[in-house]
Amino acid sequence: MSRQYNCNKCPAYCCSYGRIVVTKRDIKRLARHFSIDPSLAEKKFTKKGSKAGERVLRHQEDEHFLTICRFIDPETRNCTVYSARPKICREFPGEGRCGYYDFLTFERRAQEDPEWIATTDGL
Repeated sequence: MSRQYNCNKCPAYCCSYGRIVVTKRDIKRLARHFSIDPSLAEKKFTKKGSKAGERVLRHQEDEHFLTICRFIDPETRNCTVYSARPKICREFPGEGRCGYYDFLTFERRAQEDPEWIATTDGL
């Protein structure tokens, strides 16, 4: 079994994807979480996606990735709605590994430093 990256150490890379698609069921789950009507949850938490009829999560400004999912706590980098997170988040990364794991593995080899972490210093 190959070693996988511990998501608890990640700066929420996957949450910076601009297109985090949500379903009607996801919106209902978020509505229940916040005790609001699903139509209000859809308006408040989502926006139109790039494909017809698609809804995606709204973002907030982020010091690391420009923008990130609105449900990420910028201090802890944790999901604030973890128990109500969308299906796409529950299933990530699917059959493969996350891109941040691959990026970090490559950079640690290139830097010859097994503890190297990407930062925004000097960018």
